[in-house]
Amino acid sequence: MENTKELTEHSSRVERKRRDSFGMFDGYDSCSEDTSSSSSSDESEEEVAPLPSSLPIIKNNGQVYTYPDGKSGMATCEMCGMVGVRDAFYSKTKRFCSVSCSRSYSSNSKKASILARLQGKPPTKKSKVLQKQPLVAKLAAYAQYQATLQNQAKTKAAVPVEGFSWGNYINSNSFTAAPVTCFKHAPMGTCWGDIAEGVRVEVPNTDCSLPTKVFWIAGIVKLAGYNALLRYEGFENDSSLDFWCNICGTDIHPVGWCATSGKPLVPPRTIQHKYTNWKAFLVKRLTGAKTLPPDFSQKVSESMQYPFKTSMRVEVVDKTHLCRTRVAVVESVIGGRLRLVYEESEDKTDDFWCHMYSPLIHHIGWSRSIGHRFKRSDITKKQDGHFDAPPHLFMKVKEVDAAGEWFKEGMKLEAIDPLNLSAICVATVRKVLADGYLMIGIDGSEAADGSDWFCYHATSPSIFPVGFCEINMIELTPPRGYAKLPFKWFDYLRETDSIAAPVKLFNKEVPNHGFHVGMKLEAVDLMEPRLVCVATVTRIIHRLLRIHFDGWEDEYDQWVDCESPDLYPVGWCQLTGYQLQPPAPQSSRDSQSSSSKQKKKAKSQQYKGQKKMTSLQLKEELLDGEEYSFLQGTSDQESNGSASYYIKQEP
Repeated sequence: MENTKELTEHSSRVERKRRDSFGMFDGYDSCSEDTSSSSSSDESEEEVAPLPSSLPIIKNNGQVYTYPDGKSGMATCEMCGMVGVRDAFYSKTKRFCSVSCSRSYSSNSKKASILARLQGKPPTKKSKVLQKQPLVAKLAAYAQYQATLQNQAKTKAAVPVEGFSWGNYINSNSFTAAPVTCFKHAPMGTCWGDIAEGVRVEVPNTDCSLPTKVFWIAGIVKLAGYNALLRYEGFENDSSLDFWCNICGTDIHPVGWCATSGKPLVPPRTIQHKYTNWKAFLVKRLTGAKTLPPDFSQKVSESMQYPFKTSMRVEVVDKTHLCRTRVAVVESVIGGRLRLVYEESEDKTDDFWCHMYSPLIHHIGWSRSIGHRFKRSDITKKQDGHFDAPPHLFMKVKEVDAAGEWFKEGMKLEAIDPLNLSAICVATVRKVLADGYLMIGIDGSEAADGSDWFCYHATSPSIFPVGFCEINMIELTPPRGYAKLPFKWFDYLRETDSIAAPVKLFNKEVPNHGFHVGMKLEAVDLMEPRLVCVATVTRIIHRLLRIHFDGWEDEYDQWVDCESPDLYPVGWCQLTGYQLQPPAPQSSRDSQSSSSKQKKKAKSQQYKGQKKMTSLQLKEELLDGEEYSFLQGTSDQESNGSASYYIKQEP
C-alpha cells in the first residue's frame, strides 16, 4: 500500500510539473507548490509569507496559483505583448502570436537566446557548448545591473508636493495631459510604444489584509503623461478603488511578472467573493489584452541615464550679461536638468539651471570658435577633479549655408524677448557670427554697450520673419517709446531705413508634435529656471506653444517651442525626484494682482524677468512697459501644419 501511495504521489507531482511548465511567457514557471521555492529564492526581492489556507481564491485541488498558468491555456507574445489563448499561438513553443512576431524576434537569435536565459528558460545543449563562458559573463553583468537598479530605486524617492495631486487635479477638472510621445527628450519619450487605455499591468494589491505584499492585475482607465489611473480587474464599472500611479514606477510590472518573481496574485478583499473561479475570470479578461513589454523597467532605467556628470566644465550664457558666456561647472544632474555653478563662485551660490539639451550651454572653446563674447575666468587653471565636457554631448544645430544670401547686420525681424518670454518683439540683427549664429537686439530697449544682445542660431524657432505676428494674429510688441501706433512694419522699415531679413532664411519646419490646446504638462519657468511648474498649453501657432502657468495671470505666460527641452510630461517631477511647483493659491494670485498694479520696475539685465511666487515667497519684480496680450479666437494657424506660415514682404 505504501509503495502504491508513493507511486501515485510521484505520478501526481510529475503531472503537475508537466502542466505547470508553461507560464505567461515561454520559460516562465508558474509559482506552484513544485516551483515556487526555487524561483522565489533567487529572483524574489523579499521573502513571501505563506498565504492563509482560508483564502477562497485562485485554488484548484488545494493548490494556490500565483497566476493562470499552462492549465488555463494562456500565453503572452514575447514580441508584441499580446495576451491570448495558448493553442492559438504560433509554433510549437507558443512564444509568439503570429509568424511576423516570430521572425522579428528571431532576427537577432543570439540576443533572443540570452534574453530567454535571463527569463529562466533552460539553455539548449548547443548553446551550452558554444556560449557557456559568454553567457556566464552576461548573467553576472545582468545580476550587477539588477542590483544597480534596486539601489537606484531605493535612493530615488518621489518628491511629494504638499496639498497637490496631479490625479485629483485632472479628475476634478476633466483635464487632458500631453502624451509622453510629445517629449522626445524626456525618459521613454522615443520608446513609449502602445501604452494606452486598456493596457493591463500587475500592481500591489492595497485592498488586502495579508501580512505579506501581494499583487493583482489592473487596467489603465486613463493616461495623463506618465501617470495612469488604474482599476483592479473585477471591479467592472466600480471606480471606488481607482488609484493613480506613475506607470514608470518600480511597483508597476507587465502581466506575467508575478509568475517569474514568485509573487502571489490575490484579488482585492472588496470583490474577493464575487467569483468562485478567479482563474477562469482572468483567462477571459486577459484574452486579447495588451501589457507592458517584458523589458519595460529596463528601458525606463536606460532612458534615465544621463551623459553629463558632476564636475564637468561647460560654457553657458552669463545671466547678468546675456551677450557673453562664462565657464560653469556641473554641480548636479536631476532628470537631465543641470545645476551649473559659475566657476568663479566661491560659495557655489551663483548658479544657473538648464537642461542638458539647452541651446544655452556649449563645450569649452565654443565662444572662441564662432566669435561670441566670453568672460574669462580669474581662475587660471582647472580645479582638481574638474574636466571639460566632451563636445559630442551637446545638442547639435543644423548646418547652414551662409555663402549665398544670408543675414546681415541691421536686418529687421521678430524675436521672442529673452527677458520677457511672453512677448514677441521688433528686433534687429546686431552681429553675424560663425556657424549660423546671430546676435539679436530688441529694438527700443537695448543697452548702449550691447550687453543685452542675445545669441540665436539662424535655425532657432524663437526668431521669425517680418510679418509673422500679423499673419498669425499675435500682438507684436513695438519698440519702447515708439509713438506711431498701431505699429506698421512697412512704415517702420522706411523710417529706420532698414530692410527685413529674407523669409527663406528662417526655419519653416513644423513637426507633427501632437500638442493640443488645453493639454496639461510640467514646464520650466524660464524666468526662474530652477522652477518646474504645473502648466497648460493655451495656444498653438505651428510649432510655437503658448504656455500658461496654472494659477498665475496671463502676463506670466511664455512662448516656447514644441521641441523645447524645458517641457515635460505630467509626472516627470515625481519620476525624476524634482520638486514640482503647484498652481498658485488664491492668496498668491491676489498678492500678485495688486503688486502688478502698484509696482513696476525697469527691465533687469539678468536672465530673469517676471518671477512667480514659490511656496515660500512672492517675487515682486515685474517688467516695465505696457501689457500686451495676443488676440483671442482660434485660426487655421493653430495646427501642426505649416500653411500660411509667413506673409509676403512688401517691396
